[in-house]
Amino acid sequence: MRVVIAEDAALLRAGLVSLLERAGHEVVAEAEDAPGLEAAVAACETPPDIVITDVRMPPTLTDDGLRAAVRLRRAYPRLGVLVLSQYVAPAYAAELLEDSGQAGTGYLLKERVGRVTDFMASLDIVAQGGVVVDPEVVGSLLRARQADPLLARLTPREHEVLALMAGGASNAQIAARLVVSPAAVAKHVANIFAKLDLGPGEDNRRVRAVLAYLDADRVNSPAAAGAG
Repeated sequence: MRVVIAEDAALLRAGLVSLLERAGHEVVAEAEDAPGLEAAVAACETPPDIVITDVRMPPTLTDDGLRAAVRLRRAYPRLGVLVLSQYVAPAYAAELLEDSGQAGTGYLLKERVGRVTDFMASLDIVAQGGVVVDPEVVGSLLRARQADPLLARLTPREHEVLALMAGGASNAQIAARLVVSPAAVAKHVANIFAKLDLGPGEDNRRVRAVLAYLDADRVNSPAAAGAG
């Protein structure tokens, strides 16, 4: 796949480039700030398959990388976006997913890059149009959202299934993880859609279910203000 990387920390950026190239992917451009990321994608004769970007980057060192990713997604609806953050900030994940459309989207903590197998698996999921949210973010949401009236409709098992969906797992992977049959998982997923009022006519119901789980307006996340 063709990748553009945006990361202001030179060592981490070089490490990402090396990791991706060893895996057979092509890094078509690198950027050290948010304006450079947008310029790099615009300069590509053919849009890249995926952008990997830090949340916090110059020029303001706040959420410039995220904002650039959202703008790029709107300009290139099929562009996969994998955002890296130093901290657990569910609101950032929700904001990015709001603009996911049909393209793949990922939100991972930077420490996940060091777990090469997990990181490359997440990259593949995003490349295939899937959604990946870091397990630590999912865990914080489970603790923060227990009283949410919408999610309170779900059974404990349906919460488990939805958390694994948010982590990018397919039905088959969920079945293996929970040691249940694929048919049982399919039933749980159907129940989740019904209880979250996601009818058969809803586009991309799996992503919308994850959005309900990550809805920024429902999450009180002190980390969001300073994440990156």
